Amino acid sequence: MSALSQRTIDVIRKNEGPLLASWHANLDASGAARDSRISQAEFESQTKEFLRVLAAGAAMGDVNGMAGNEWSEARTFLERLSRSRALQGFDSQHTANFIFSLKHPLFELLQAEYGKDPADFASQVWAVSELLDGLGLHTVRTFQKSREEVIARQQEELLELSTPVVKLWDGVLALPMIGTLDSQRTQVVMESLLQRIVETGAEIAIIDITGVPTVDTLVAQHLLKTVTAIRLMGADAIISGVRPQIAQTIVHLGLDLQGIVTKANLADALAVALKRSGFVVTKGA
Repeated sequence: MSALSQRTIDVIRKNEGPLLASWHANLDASGAARDSRISQAEFESQTKEFLRVLAAGAAMGDVNGMAGNEWSEARTFLERLSRSRALQGFDSQHTANFIFSLKHPLFELLQAEYGKDPADFASQVWAVSELLDGLGLHTVRTFQKSREEVIARQQEELLELSTPVVKLWDGVLALPMIGTLDSQRTQVVMESLLQRIVETGAEIAIIDITGVPTVDTLVAQHLLKTVTAIRLMGADAIISGVRPQIAQTIVHLGLDLQGIVTKANLADALAVALKRSGFVVTKGA
């Protein structure tokens, strides 16, 4: 990678105001500066800070990539910027454009400075282009990693929301299942349910699979694991929502649910749980 000359670094620092104004105009033309997800004050602060760390990094030594110590401050800034953009819901193109939109203003500045020295002008344009490309790629990589972290966290939150543990009665918990039951979800189910059993001292847990579209061998194994974990905690389990087609599937697969109480609906399962707990429910007069 080519190096920015001291002359280029000096001209960037001396023309910070006009350079920022031109950069803002480019970003504004693309709509990036007018997005309601980021305030104007924050936007201006970020552009000014990036220009500072850009000049500081270039002034510290050879511009030979983003891994050098001279670019640690710039990397930190871009990583922080990428994470904030990911959390604010921006895409990678918008985030990378923050860097790449600085190219044209810098090229214009270099043309004014090196107009009479075409060889130096070409060399510095190439150096600036390589530098911003490297910073832009680092930004995109960081953004993608941050976005993946956001998605993973959202998936975990959705799993927790889709497996709520409800207290139906003293000593009776219910876990309504909706959607496909896989290994990851089974783990979340067991953790949340077992934790609630400990917290409430519940003796019976009802697992309602009315919202589970299909039951195959793998789903049945996950259910059995959950039931086993409940029993190890000293509680008992009832599976409700066993529809005719699910019952047929279980029989066809030859799955052994012996010893596990199953009911067609949640109401029947609750009635069994209340009877085991010593409660009797009657209609009022």
